[in-house]
This record gives sequence, C-alpha cells and structure tokens, in this order.
Amino acid sequence: MNEGRKVILIVEDNVAILQGLAELLTDAGYETLTATNGYEALARMQETAPAIIISDIMMPEMDGYDLYRKVRERNEWVDIPFIFLTAKTEEEDIIKGISMGVEDYITKPFDMGVLLARIQARIKRAEELQEAAKQRQDAIRQEIINVLSHELRTPLTYIVGYTDLALEELKSLNPEEFEDFLQGIKHGSERLRRLVEELLLVVKLESGQLAQRYRQDAYRYEELANLILHIVRSQRHEHANSQVAIMAEIPPALPPVILEETLFADALNRLIDNAFKFSPPGKTIYIKAEADAREIRIAVRDEGIGIARSELSQLFRRFGQINRQQHEQQGAGMGLYIAYAIIQMMGGTITVTSQVGKGSTFTIHLPVAR
Repeated sequence: MNEGRKVILIVEDNVAILQGLAELLTDAGYETLTATNGYEALARMQETAPAIIISDIMMPEMDGYDLYRKVRERNEWVDIPFIFLTAKTEEEDIIKGISMGVEDYITKPFDMGVLLARIQARIKRAEELQEAAKQRQDAIRQEIINVLSHELRTPLTYIVGYTDLALEELKSLNPEEFEDFLQGIKHGSERLRRLVEELLLVVKLESGQLAQRYRQDAYRYEELANLILHIVRSQRHEHANSQVAIMAEIPPALPPVILEETLFADALNRLIDNAFKFSPPGKTIYIKAEADAREIRIAVRDEGIGIARSELSQLFRRFGQINRQQHEQQGAGMGLYIAYAIIQMMGGTITVTSQVGKGSTFTIHLPVAR
C-alpha cells in the first residue's frame, strides 16, 4: 500500500454498500481494507493497522459492538478512531455506542461529504493526540536524562571513591577503617538503588501500569487507623537517630476507604520522609487523622524550613525541585510527585499549606467508601 495514504478499514455485511463505500473512499484518496464481519476485520488488522475503522453494528458472527471491544483490548489498537455506520436510529443503540467510547456514529443513508469530513476530523484528532503523547514521552525522557546526569554523580562518587581508597590502602587498613570504606560504598549503592527504583515507578505511573495494578488490587479497607499507626512506628524506628520526634493523633477507628494497602503506605511514607528531610534536630513531626461523612484527612505537619507561597505550585511536579543548590539532600524530586499521583489514583488528593521558617502541612484527602 502507498505509505503516504491513510488506510481505512470498512466493516459491512452488505456487499453492495461495502464495495460502494470502498470505491468512494479510494476516489477520495484513501487506501481501503474491507471485511464483512468482525472476525474478518480482526484478521485484516493483523496485517495492516488502519488509521480509522468504519463499522456496521448488525453483522453476522461478530457484530460491531464485539468488534469494538476486541479492538480496544489490544494496546497497539487502542488509539484507532472507530465510527459506527448503521441504519439503526434507536436512541438506546446510539447511547450504547457512545457509552462504550466509540468516537462517532453515522446512520444510513448518509451524506458522503459529511462522512469524509468526520473521517478527516477523527484522523486529524488521533494524530494530534499521538503527537502530544510523543511530546510527553520526549519530555519525560529528557527529564530523566537531566536527573540522571545530576543524581548519578553523587552515589557513583561514593562507590568509586571509597573503592579506590580501599584498594590503595588495602594492606594497611585495620578492620574499623575497612568497615568505614564499606559503609561509604553501601551508602552510595543504596542511593543509586533508590534512584533506579523511583525512576521505574515514575515510568509505571506515566505508562498507566500502576493504575492498572491499582484497579485490579484495590478493595474496601477498614483498618486505616491501624495502618497509619504502623507506618508511624516504622518511621520512628527508622529515624531514631535523627533527633526529630514524631507524634501521632489517630482515632481508634476511621471510616472504610477503597485503596491498595502497599501503595497508600508508599504515599504516606514519602510525605513523612519529606518532613524528616527538612526538619532540623529538636523539632517534631505531627501525624493527625480525622474524618467526616465524606472524606478522611491524614495530615503530616512539620516544624521545618517551610516553603514560599510562590513555590507551592512546583511541589507536585515530576522532577520538581525547589532551591536544589541550597537543599542538595532532597534527591531527584520524585517523592512528592509519586505520592500525589498515587493518592489521585485512589480518588483523592494532597493539599499543602506552609509558612517559611515555621513549617509545612501536607494533607491526604481520601473519599469515604460508599
């Protein structure tokens, strides 16, 4: 087929209409594939993916609705525009097609000029969406390159530097000195591992893999209070040497929510880790949960450096950084973005209030399960 011409798949059990429509679209400058039912259409698509599908609804063996479902099951076909072409004008059939996600719906007899205009509009829109997706992917790729170029240096410096020193001084090192070198190498390795894991998690978020996992694994959860207290205890143990205290005020019972336990714990842990990161010694982090009939709120309040109002909008951006040179310990700028994306996936949101020099409060809002 001519690579410069768009391919249209026509699926119609009436051979006369099928051939006539194919001729008209060929004269209009399109390449055409034809099929008389859904099974034939899927076989054609295995050979050539069309730019758009025009399908009758009432067909033998596999009708238009089933064909649409089969097409949308394949990731490589999910963006192909789909137009139903049918003689049926009952409102329930139109509603069914629209509710399934079909891009357009044309009834027979149809005006060829209108059909061509709709075909051109749907193809143009699909190309715009593909270009936008490509630009997003390019932007993510460039952001990852920028983060890697900066963030890889520090852990690799630890690993390479301590390894070189250990090799140079190997014969003269006593066990305590050798252990110090190993601790330096371990520190760099752990930071590198965290960076790789966070980048992989960002890719899963952006690709929709994590959302798919959440849809499969989420359930009605009735032990949220116990989960929050468990997270607080773990954080208290992990930061025992930080000289920053953590206090919790959690009601004995909270309303049920729809969530996936490990993902929620990941999000809350990131907010608490962020509070520890920017809290000076001697300060306290407060975790408070409360609920009403509509939502549960879990607040993480610190007494740290605070955030200027003008910078709040950057907090949940992917790879967002605030004063990186001043606060080098903050890492790659993925923690808050990941936490926000996870809570959004669960139907909630995260809000933040802050005052420079006095601290910040990050609040998770989750809807109560109905």
